[in-house]
Amino acid sequence: MDRFVGRIAAGAVLFAVGMVLHYIIDASELVQLAVFLPAYLIVGYDVLLKAARNIAHGQVFDENFLMMVATVGAFLLSALPGVTDVMFPEAVAVMLFFQVGEWFEKRAVGRTRQSISDLMDIQPEIAHVLRDGGLEDVDPEEVSVGDTIVVLPGEKVPLDGRVVDGTSTLDTRALTGESMPRDVSPGEDVVSGTVNLSAKITMEVTREYEDSTATKVLELVEESVSRKAPTEKFITKFARYYTPAVVGAALVIAVIPSLVLGDWVTWIYRALTFLVVSCPCALVISVPLSYFCGIGAASRLGILVKGSSFLESLSKTDTVVFDKTGTLTEGRFEVSRVHSVGMAEDELLETAAQAESVSNHPISRSIIEAQTSGFDASAVESAEEIPGKGVRAVVHGRTVHVGNHRLMNDIGAEYCDEEVAGTNVHVAVDGRYMGHIVVSDVVKSDAAEAVATLKAIGVRRTVMLSGDSARICTDVGGRLGIDDIRYELLPADKTEALERVMEDTPENRTVVYVGDGINDAPSLARADVGIAMGGLGSDAAIEAADVVIMDDAPSKIPTCIDLSKRVNRIVMQNIVFALAVKFGLLALTLFGYTNMWVAVFGDVGVSIIAILNAMRCMNISRYIVGTEKGSGRPAADA
Repeated sequence: MDRFVGRIAAGAVLFAVGMVLHYIIDASELVQLAVFLPAYLIVGYDVLLKAARNIAHGQVFDENFLMMVATVGAFLLSALPGVTDVMFPEAVAVMLFFQVGEWFEKRAVGRTRQSISDLMDIQPEIAHVLRDGGLEDVDPEEVSVGDTIVVLPGEKVPLDGRVVDGTSTLDTRALTGESMPRDVSPGEDVVSGTVNLSAKITMEVTREYEDSTATKVLELVEESVSRKAPTEKFITKFARYYTPAVVGAALVIAVIPSLVLGDWVTWIYRALTFLVVSCPCALVISVPLSYFCGIGAASRLGILVKGSSFLESLSKTDTVVFDKTGTLTEGRFEVSRVHSVGMAEDELLETAAQAESVSNHPISRSIIEAQTSGFDASAVESAEEIPGKGVRAVVHGRTVHVGNHRLMNDIGAEYCDEEVAGTNVHVAVDGRYMGHIVVSDVVKSDAAEAVATLKAIGVRRTVMLSGDSARICTDVGGRLGIDDIRYELLPADKTEALERVMEDTPENRTVVYVGDGINDAPSLARADVGIAMGGLGSDAAIEAADVVIMDDAPSKIPTCIDLSKRVNRIVMQNIVFALAVKFGLLALTLFGYTNMWVAVFGDVGVSIIAILNAMRCMNISRYIVGTEKGSGRPAADA
């Protein structure tokens, strides 16, 4: 890039000297040529080489060919006998400003690539494996599941694993886009690609290198570059037919009026001006650049978009369909209420926790965790799980039953079911009913904000599909403001329900499905756009999805949709602006109202303006909804 800038600077200096010779000193044509020709070759030799190389490979009509014909034509036209107007300055100016436009493009692409490469710089080259009482540095690919590794302060976590020793703070920005560090301690899961900030931690590896989070993220980023949006494909096809058409039109302008009216120098000059004006650089560069910058901006927010086609589809979102567990809720249970009828509430909770200590069921663990003051596990004399019903235990010589209503029916205990959104866990001691504990899935803190913001940015309908009970789904959906709540669905039922939603959606509008589990994979693949919660989501869901949210935050869903709308608005601005200016100047050129200087603006000026507009997509994350601290409302337009 520095070399390229140096060439432009050297060419610009010679161009300035040539302009003084041409307009102020009025030097001879030979003297001017001695300055303008080196300036032209310094700035544009690579364009000439590309044009020649493409012609040799049968790819004649592109912007390099147009620049070569127009500028070389201007030099040759100036050298012909009888031509008094020297066109060297115009020829050099066209090539110089064309390269300035190329520099703007390279700079924009470079900045976006840097943001993506920062994301991709998440794979450490070594892992410290604990073997034979010492540390051995090996390639992360050589580490197996079950191995113990050590991550020192300042190092990247090389593989997914679980902390077995040590407490530290992790920087997760590269993966999630979140600036707030995360504290980890023994028993907690850690994903590869995060940075250990404060203290040494020892981890047990839970995933092979090729299955690790960092590796999968890199695969997704690499995949995103290859998928083009329909608008992008249209522009590519448009340029393929447009360029030969304008070359043909330039030939007609040069030849037919010259034969009919004479004055061939004037008409050839107009034809060359026509070629410069008609160059499709503004469209060919700015449209893919806008999408590329948009994908880069999303990646900085911890949102991985697998291609510009999905960025375009998201801008047309009409309906968002949510899975419930793990998407709108945390997928973890906690005690929300204790209702005692035969003993004190804290005693009821302690008795239930003692009995449940033999079980690894998520509901059992939530009851145990609710006992923040701890309990005497040694008081449990015997215990057994009763599949599908609960547990039976002997605690302090008393027989304790903890479980669902079926278990209560089995022992003949009269129970009461509370009509609440959650699971009633009943407790009986020596056959006598003592009360129940309500265990509920925790709704994500930003879920309500996400649903409200979706409606604020124009999403017409929100739907929730879940396999949970009507009572739980109605409560969660009602609290979040979901428009359409469907419950007690099997995985196959979810896909059928999604298809019915898609049938009810207006044509050319998008249905987005958001999920996280293996059972969501068919729906993620079936929807117009599938968004997977990638932090805790299953590999199958991430593989099937088109967009992955790395930190599982529902608030990133409206952020992603709003970003796509703004990127596509910038794309349309560039298309309308470029075509309007191009066709207007082409018409004026036919009637002789423009010259090569105006053509420079018509080509390079429009390209630079379009590129600068496209570059706004890189910083669009500063303005999109959900990124302004303390605000759930859409931010001002970018």
